[in-house]
Amino acid sequence: MAAYKWDAGDYKKHSHSQQKWARELIAKLNCMGTEDLLDIGCGDGRVTAEIAGQVPDGSVVGIDNSESMIDLAKRYFPVPTHHNLHFMVMDAAKLSFEAEFDIVFSNAALHWVLDHQPVLAGIYRALRPGGKMLLQMGGKGNAERILSVLDVLREVSAWKKYFTGFGFPYAFFDIGEYIRLLTGSGFTANRVELIPKDMQHDGPDGLAGWLRTTWLPYTERIPEEKRERFIRDLVTAYLNEEPLDAAGKAHVAMMRLEVEARKT
Repeated sequence: MAAYKWDAGDYKKHSHSQQKWARELIAKLNCMGTEDLLDIGCGDGRVTAEIAGQVPDGSVVGIDNSESMIDLAKRYFPVPTHHNLHFMVMDAAKLSFEAEFDIVFSNAALHWVLDHQPVLAGIYRALRPGGKMLLQMGGKGNAERILSVLDVLREVSAWKKYFTGFGFPYAFFDIGEYIRLLTGSGFTANRVELIPKDMQHDGPDGLAGWLRTTWLPYTERIPEEKRERFIRDLVTAYLNEEPLDAAGKAHVAMMRLEVEARKT
């Protein structure tokens, strides 16, 4: 999993959709209140803290490979006031837990990891016998319109030189691919589905904020002094194809891969 320079504070401002979708996913956990749970890619810890509130007699560990995100999570949710909630820096592909959790949860994180075999092997080790996972990530067809605009923009003379040797940075699996990964890793797949989502942003500035915050594999290739111009070029090109609605909202069609599986 590549280590990008996440701006944790900026992410908090522009991750409203991720937070909303996470709440929808949390509702599917059906916690009894005593479970021990691992949250992979916990970011600033807001979602992890909501889960911790649902397991008052259990515990939640949030991991992320971004030190700035973990630092922010620890500041927001200190142990003295959140006794069942802990955060640590760890790579999703290098989990070090052994039969410690009843549930492994992840929202909007694992599409950053290209090879999911070590991720699933680590989840398998981390779960107790009969434990389950509930994951949601970008899936096949995710953000296609943004990506098509980016493909065109990368060929523009002003930007082309910065993308020499560029490789697609995300893992957007389809249903069949992920079922094969699960079964090959020892899991029983209960449900694997692609779910379309509409992501909304407050006009051009809201869209630019989201692109600046989360599309780091593209923006970090651009020199810092030129980065805002690149983002604005991307916003302009995208809104030419997908104009704002009557309320001034920008819409991005997303596709989420949602996975429920059990350790057998």
